[in-house]
Amino acid sequence: MSEYYLNTSNINEWVDSLKAGDRVYLSGTVYTARDAAHKKIFHLLDNGETLPFELENSVVYYAGPTPAKDYLVIGSIGPTTSSRMDTFSPRLISLGQKAMIGKGNRSNDVVNAIKTYSAVYFAAVGGAGALYSKCIKSCDVIAFEELGCESVKKLEVKDFPLLVAIDSSGESLYR
Repeated sequence: MSEYYLNTSNINEWVDSLKAGDRVYLSGTVYTARDAAHKKIFHLLDNGETLPFELENSVVYYAGPTPAKDYLVIGSIGPTTSSRMDTFSPRLISLGQKAMIGKGNRSNDVVNAIKTYSAVYFAAVGGAGALYSKCIKSCDVIAFEELGCESVKKLEVKDFPLLVAIDSSGESLYR
């Protein structure tokens, strides 16, 4: 197992080199979206409408952060159980999404999409949301504001600590 400091801006250069169990400190742009936002994104896709962010080479964190205190960029931002997005993920991966961040195992369909389209699934530690918030340098709501904490947010992260849970060859920490 190795340790990497990586940036989302050059994700295609490193996604295939990661192995299950590697530690990653991720910097760059990450979007938040949970199941309610995924449903709305699918509605946009199905109707040929513009998405709130470019799927190609995107990194999506399954999180719904708590409101920020006056002196913070964001509130606690722990991961959501990823299996809730399993019905959505294969299509999004096929459209260019390169990485997902969450907690828990993924379905065989998601693992197959990860292998087919060369993506990666990162695990974040549940219960560490307050610590994760310290890695967020900016947070902007970019879509579905009516969803509150589940709105889509654009985050700029610095050295966000993750584990490679499922690598692009389908190897998994959950096996």
